[in-house]
Amino acid sequence: MNYGERMNADEFFPALLTAEGRTNPYPLYAALHEFGEAVKVEGAVLVASYAAINSVLRDPRFLVADAARYDEVAPGWREHASMTADAILSLNQPQHARIRGLISKVFTPRRIAGLEPAITRMTDGLLDAMADSGSDGSRVDFMHDFAFLLPVTVICELLGIPEHDRESFRPLARALIATLEPASSADQWAAADVATVQLKDYFTGLVADRSETPRDDLISALAAISDARDGRLSSNELLDNLVLLLVAGFETTTNLLGNGLQIILTDPVVDSALRSGAIPTSAFVEEVLRFDSPVQMTSRRCPEPAQVGGVPTTPNDEIVTILGAGNRDPRRFAAPDTFDPARPDAGAISFGGGAHFCIGAALARLEANVAFPRLLSRFPALTAADAPERKDGLVLRGFETLPVQVV
Repeated sequence: MNYGERMNADEFFPALLTAEGRTNPYPLYAALHEFGEAVKVEGAVLVASYAAINSVLRDPRFLVADAARYDEVAPGWREHASMTADAILSLNQPQHARIRGLISKVFTPRRIAGLEPAITRMTDGLLDAMADSGSDGSRVDFMHDFAFLLPVTVICELLGIPEHDRESFRPLARALIATLEPASSADQWAAADVATVQLKDYFTGLVADRSETPRDDLISALAAISDARDGRLSSNELLDNLVLLLVAGFETTTNLLGNGLQIILTDPVVDSALRSGAIPTSAFVEEVLRFDSPVQMTSRRCPEPAQVGGVPTTPNDEIVTILGAGNRDPRRFAAPDTFDPARPDAGAISFGGGAHFCIGAALARLEANVAFPRLLSRFPALTAADAPERKDGLVLRGFETLPVQVV
């Protein structure tokens, strides 16, 4: 796919919406870079450069879409239970700082680091199951049997969801992905609404239980704050953010694991270097985040006239920061389309920046750094079994299926 001068800026999103564009958006991003750091299209400003994206995400003048914004652009949004307007993803200051600060106090580096033994145990259990399923040479779907199950189980562990309830959480969490994709169908939104109601009902009961019998988990800690009734965290804010933590807590990591394994399966040099230790796992994970970002874009708006990458913006403009393009910006990275874990200019922007920097970034990195070496050590003959299937999304980039053989 070679666009170059054949594409004008207004053709970018139509091209991205095609099957070819969604499967491989990177040639489109390369063409977009030819317009400069940012480019104005009808109703939006597309931001492709690393520096301009970083500037927007860190500038407090640029706001996320909140309830007031939804009222303007999507008046019927309140009919959807899955539109959790009190979640930190949809809040600006001062509400965002208040609630994120409370979550951060219990979502601590100590608590995350303390999960490593549990993550190791979960990883080994899932690898055991993969080994059993594929012992006769049958293909195993890495996405279904590992990449999805590990992160959703880990976030359930962190939240404090009992083990006997976790199986039922998996399809509900999967249904909520529709809330993160602008092109989701009506059926997907309906499924997300049903899942949200079920999850909130469940969390309501679990919060009540943890208020009576606290444990060393995230729900107990947040329930205690909400129970204080001092204005720091309302019941609805608590429930909305528990739902957000569940879905955001697994989807990015699921994509990171799948995208990373696909690189290993298709690049024998990387595979060999990882297995030998010539490439540190942490460097490999950081380059996967840059090269094939699990989250491809986000958006902001600025209620006052501003400039982004030299392009004037108006209060009505949707400012689309294309993280996947920023991570392939030739102004920032040498040979940006080359996968190079040893690159001296590392520094992906995949987890965003500023006040809305992904609160689970450290957890995602920890899971990947535990999972990849154990996966490769357990399966020295791991190979692709069939062509993988990409998820059909604009915002989230990952695989629906990734068939492998383990023997």
